[in-house]
Amino acid sequence: MSSMMLVNIDAGTTDDEIRDFLVRYGLPAFDDITRVEGDGSRPAVTLHFNEVDAGTLRGLVPRINHIFWKQRKVDAMVLAERFE
Repeated sequence: MSSMMLVNIDAGTTDDEIRDFLVRYGLPAFDDITRVEGDGSRPAVTLHFNEVDAGTLRGLVPRINHIFWKQRKVDAMVLAERFE
């Protein structure tokens, strides 16, 4: 399992729009999504992928990192795995 964070997305963007955006640029569809609370200036989501390892996801992130989408520059990053 791996996770990716998308930062600075439009606050009104739906889960389906995010899924379509990823697939359009050749990334897999996520299995789960979590909206990240903040001050609202740079809305973010954490996307969880059950069947994709972090290395593969890191190779795909440059396809969408710093791309303009819905009049905002989106930042994408793979999150480090946490072992508890």
